[in-house]
Amino acid sequence: MLPAGDSRMEWTLRLVESGIDGQSRSFEVMAISRPDGLGDIANLGLTLAESKLLLAQVQQQLVAEQANTHATFRPDCRSCGGTCHVKDWRPHRIATLFGEVRVKLPRLACAGGCGETGGGWPSHCRSTPELNQLRARLSALMPYRVAADVLQHLLPIDAGISPETLRSHTLQVGKQLADAVAEQSPSDAAITISLDSTFIRSRDDGERHLEVRVGNVETVGGGRQVFGAVARTETDITALIQRTLETVGRTETTEVTAFTDGCPALRMVLTNAGVTKPPILDWFHIAMRLQHTKLAAANLSTNDPDRATAKATIVAEVERLHWRIWNGKAKNAQRSIKRIRKVMHVFKGEHSQGTKGVASRKLWHALHAIDKYLRGQAAWLVNYAKRYRAGLGVGTSITEGTANFLVNRRMNKSQQMRWSRRGADLLLQVRCAVYNGTLGAGFGHRFDRIPLCQCRPGLC
Repeated sequence: MLPAGDSRMEWTLRLVESGIDGQSRSFEVMAISRPDGLGDIANLGLTLAESKLLLAQVQQQLVAEQANTHATFRPDCRSCGGTCHVKDWRPHRIATLFGEVRVKLPRLACAGGCGETGGGWPSHCRSTPELNQLRARLSALMPYRVAADVLQHLLPIDAGISPETLRSHTLQVGKQLADAVAEQSPSDAAITISLDSTFIRSRDDGERHLEVRVGNVETVGGGRQVFGAVARTETDITALIQRTLETVGRTETTEVTAFTDGCPALRMVLTNAGVTKPPILDWFHIAMRLQHTKLAAANLSTNDPDRATAKATIVAEVERLHWRIWNGKAKNAQRSIKRIRKVMHVFKGEHSQGTKGVASRKLWHALHAIDKYLRGQAAWLVNYAKRYRAGLGVGTSITEGTANFLVNRRMNKSQQMRWSRRGADLLLQVRCAVYNGTLGAGFGHRFDRIPLCQCRPGLC
């Protein structure tokens, strides 16, 4: 008896076609040889190379049979209804998910002289839609070169796997998405939209950064859509917002609530998009400025009784300042700021505490920043505590996260690269489609339905 693994087992894989006439034909695809034992775990099942070869062979045989069947069809002329005949044959090389295939298809013409039927493929058709969608999806989630390596490693793709080809196909898909018509959804009673901006590095001379505007649209039912566009490109951010609102179900009776970080340009964009209700200044940016003030106050020195007393007063007033803004009493914020400044003189001459810097100086600058911010944005402040207790949103923290995963992960933080305006904008359209679940059939929705904001007020 031979030890397990010394003898080999052989398989021959065949593809069997069942014709419409009831007859069957088989085609040998490939042979597989394996040891008859499992002494080595590496011999378990198919290898990646064998599976790629198997898929490529099956694809070749299927396409060949499809082409043979297609060649027998003789459609009627669309003009006169007469029978068409074969005018000539055109070879095609098509890239598919499972390798490049070559087919020869007939070009048909009307026997009555009406001209060519035009029933063949477009002359520019070089790859299948499914391959184009997969290329665009991977390119939207990772660098073009990495996406090309993944495709080449996992699939028997032997055509169009260069990074330049992936970039070209991805931008074509992005252009199609930018020109797409909105799909109308069932109407929704209330919609919340938040708009923010971030920056990526520019490759063009004369400008270091490109402004990217991103947004998030949510419905009361938990639906969510994201959108984005690079400023000063062919993608109209106003039309994009209108299309996104229509996609989630905006009607004439829908109440639309908007949030911004206080930028006048973003407020103007929302107004042009038909959001007539004044946007609310989001709590996230206010909370960040308050947090800087709290940290500076907590680091004040207490090396003598006067400073210890002053620090206790400052810490209490900073908390009171937070409470006043949160409860819609921002007009009284000046009282807390003046009380803090009144006792700041006791920290004159304070020395730096190691690498942290001078805490009193940081506190002074933080107070100046929040005072300036509140004065400039007073018209867009609301009673955030009242909205929060009613279960309504109070900020754009989700949009801040949207800017992070939608732009920064692919274009800025992790990827130290520079972008052209057109390239960044069209890639951003593909990334939005990937996360919205609109990049063709088979690509599911990336977002789970989310409940209304239940986060803590200070962290929202």
